[in-house]
Amino acid sequence: MTTFNVFRYDPAIDKCPKMETFDVKNERGMTVLEGLFYILENLDPTLCFRSSCRAAICGSCAMHINGQYRLACRTQIEHLKSDTVTVRPIAHSEIIKDLVVDMTNFFANLEKIKPYIINEGPFPEREFLQSEGERKGLDHLIDCILCGCCYGACPSAGTDEDYLGPHALMKTLRFINDPRDKGGKERLAFVSSENGVFRCHTVFNCQEVCPKDLDPSSAIARLKMKAVWNTLKNLVS
Repeated sequence: MTTFNVFRYDPAIDKCPKMETFDVKNERGMTVLEGLFYILENLDPTLCFRSSCRAAICGSCAMHINGQYRLACRTQIEHLKSDTVTVRPIAHSEIIKDLVVDMTNFFANLEKIKPYIINEGPFPEREFLQSEGERKGLDHLIDCILCGCCYGACPSAGTDEDYLGPHALMKTLRFINDPRDKGGKERLAFVSSENGVFRCHTVFNCQEVCPKDLDPSSAIARLKMKAVWNTLKNLVS
């Protein structure tokens, strides 16, 4: 048996959050997500959490598990090497119920950076061409699944809801580095604003918690360098 300490809070009826304990019958290879489903199906049908693909692709089951942001579907209980599994929701977002948080601001910040290819000329007859090498150069930026782990771990996101966040800034570099995109100057000017790259304190939390082993901190650092270089060029010209 494994003890699950689960964050519980329903704003509609609860005055404050609490932790509730459940004994889960643990089998070898069982994930934290499966443990939560065990609670839902056998112990408490009112427990709320998000999940979808169960394959670490959709990112919907991102949670704070035993002191670190992880995907519940890929975190095996035995790998935690603890008799107790403590589960909390992602931080910096309003709680809807239990482990489900409101991701509205998270995705609103993503929309602000225009996460699509900006084209200045006429559209091609079929598609914007991209070589294999050009696509490979985006691998370390494009694989973000928007799980929110980096956002929850970011101290700047916790103190400034208008801060774009590591996810949005890394996506910005993804489009700036894409040779098919013609909105580089517009994007760089936008993220150089008050709530953009220079709001990042470079504490590397986002890098440590990314379940896809991406490096938002490095992406933000490169954006900072591009922003400074662009300012210097404007001053000289």
